[in-house]
Amino acid sequence: MTGSIFRLARGSAMLGGLLLCAITLMIVVSIVGRALSGVGLAPVPGDFELVEIGTGVAVFWFLPWTYLRGGHATVDLLYNRLPAPLRKTILLVGDGLMLALWLVLTWKLWDGMLEKREYLETTFILQMPLWWAYAAAFVGAVIGCLVYLTQTAIHLGLARHPEGWPVESAGVH
Repeated sequence: MTGSIFRLARGSAMLGGLLLCAITLMIVVSIVGRALSGVGLAPVPGDFELVEIGTGVAVFWFLPWTYLRGGHATVDLLYNRLPAPLRKTILLVGDGLMLALWLVLTWKLWDGMLEKREYLETTFILQMPLWWAYAAAFVGAVIGCLVYLTQTAIHLGLARHPEGWPVESAGVH
């Protein structure tokens, strides 16, 4: 089970990377079009809307994998000098708080998605339905909830890392 969730998080991060690559390519095309407007080219319509939405979605798709790989910022100055049981308690409390935060984020994304869909809100230039962005971010938020729940279960001894998972290099304290 943990292996499936870890693969799901990795796949989500890969999709986030592809999305950021597509955004970068679109920005280049838009800048070139803007620079060469004298010869009949033009910027990509709604480029800033696509950047805003795409970046927000990519963040939600990246964060679960970032957490699994130990990529979040930590303050180790005092932490590393604490006794192991206290470090484990701090880790569990932190994971529990982050799981609670992710659950609230997921719930509010769901509510926002339903509201944007109900009121047919769209972006200004492209007239793209806003609920699409909420739905895409919601997928990443659900994966984040599963990741935090799984990692908390691992820290409680109720589950194990997948076979071959590099615990030492993943920033696990």
